[in-house]
Amino acid sequence: MQMSVSKGKLSARCAGLLFMAGLPLFAHHPFSSEFDANKPMTLTGTVTKVDWAGPHAYIYMNAMNESGKTQEWKLEAASPEYLTMHGMKETTFKAGEKITVNAYRATSEQNVASARIVTTANGKKMQVADPSEDGGPAK
Repeated sequence: MQMSVSKGKLSARCAGLLFMAGLPLFAHHPFSSEFDANKPMTLTGTVTKVDWAGPHAYIYMNAMNESGKTQEWKLEAASPEYLTMHGMKETTFKAGEKITVNAYRATSEQNVASARIVTTANGKKMQVADPSEDGGPAK
């Protein structure tokens, strides 16, 4: 049995595939659409995992709140490409490692923030945000 596909249908399918392939590019958002530059915060705690996938890498950590209870935080960082270009890799932040993060709270989600600077236990500071790309604060 032989199937035939008209040029119109084939073109529509190709266009659809190209659109879907480009979705990760459109997934990027400006800082101000999700985070509040007037709500800086500092978190100190322990890394639980790292998600090294585009368009953003994420660092998950447990940190104590004001009441002394541990909360898990999801911290958005720049793209893995940006982080790699600045000397970081997926294993830079290891589960169990203590870090301090300068970040800005999300406007609508609890325990979500935009990480800007990560300081490791040995005092090394790393810029994990790309302010020129997302329009957010550098620190």
